[in-house]
Amino acid sequence: MLRAVPQSMPEQTDGAGLPLVLVVDDSRAQRRMLSVQLSRWGYQVAEAASAEEALDLCRNQTFHLILSDWMMPGMTGLEFCRAFRALPEEGYGYFILLTSKSDKTEIANGLEAGADDFLTKPVSADELRARLRAGERILGMQRELVGKNRLLGVALDQLQKVYDSLDRDLIEARKLQQTLMRDRHREFSGGSVSLILRPSGHVGGDLVGSFAISQRRIAVYSVDVSGHGVASAMMTARLAGMLSGASPDMNIALTSGQDGFRDAWPPEMVAYRLNRMMIEDLQVEQYFTLAYAEIDMATGQCMMVQAGHPHPLVMRKDGTVEMVGDGGLPIGLIEGASYQRITFRLAPGDRLILVSDGFTECPDAAEKELGTEGLVEVLAAHSALASTQLLEAMIWALSNHAGTSDFPDDVSALIFDYRGN
Repeated sequence: MLRAVPQSMPEQTDGAGLPLVLVVDDSRAQRRMLSVQLSRWGYQVAEAASAEEALDLCRNQTFHLILSDWMMPGMTGLEFCRAFRALPEEGYGYFILLTSKSDKTEIANGLEAGADDFLTKPVSADELRARLRAGERILGMQRELVGKNRLLGVALDQLQKVYDSLDRDLIEARKLQQTLMRDRHREFSGGSVSLILRPSGHVGGDLVGSFAISQRRIAVYSVDVSGHGVASAMMTARLAGMLSGASPDMNIALTSGQDGFRDAWPPEMVAYRLNRMMIEDLQVEQYFTLAYAEIDMATGQCMMVQAGHPHPLVMRKDGTVEMVGDGGLPIGLIEGASYQRITFRLAPGDRLILVSDGFTECPDAAEKELGTEGLVEVLAAHSALASTQLLEAMIWALSNHAGTSDFPDDVSALIFDYRGN
């Protein structure tokens, strides 16, 4: 016999709204005795005379607590418990088996089938109420967990939307940053410049480029801003504007010479001016390393400054590679820092190579860095290649060294080929 029950049940577990209980027993007397006791305590109660009848009820109604006899004709309480756990229920039902069994193996079988607790017949009223209260606490914790998971799911959905939006913005930022190096190969009257840039993320802090000072003089540079990501990329964008030949009036390296003709500050003064700008004007936590060279296209004479950047390399026409520079201080770290000029000469057929530390400090699987010596070996092995092909060979060799093409740092390089007049 089934007593009429409400169609919905408040989720509270206090006396004003206790959980809905299903009593399952083939003995009508046992069912009535339990139902009366439960109703007296304020519970809402439904009854089922068999496990099959109880399972049908559970398919259409959510029961918070189930009291089921173990031994019943047809489907046993143990089989009912397994079938109940297999139902597609969002909430949790606390299942108590009523049994006269005391064998540990049988109890273990019941727990494995999904039972939460056991009561030994004849059922003690005090013990029954204590077990029900324990079940209510479990149900309360389960509801709280479901609620928190729901809130967490909402938060994760919101975070995913934010992430997707940021990802789209970073993709566009990467495209914009690539425009800072629109000319990957540029011809001048006495030579050519080839560039490559591979950010480690969407955007990076490396920058390489060149600009004309006059008809016979050019400048080339390689910059590596500290850190990664958007902040570094914003700094490279600013520096690109300050070292651009397209806007001479904004170029920090250019000045007006005698008779109003365009001239340039010596490389050591360019580094000094950038350092003062970083510390006095921008006042940011960032710093950057720099290799900057001014090249006379008629004579091959080079003036350079190295400010914490990896050693510039000169590849002679015969394939031998020489390191130039002595280190120097990064830009933006020390107020009033001074920088030393480096001079050397290129002969026709020689190449000047500037790289970021993404090359020299790239580790292999054993955390061993490629180093300047390793880079020199790569260059010497591919010295016969044209500069654009040589840059690709450098990237390939670095991937082979690291065991991956996903480098831990931004990778950039510039090669200047000197032809002479």
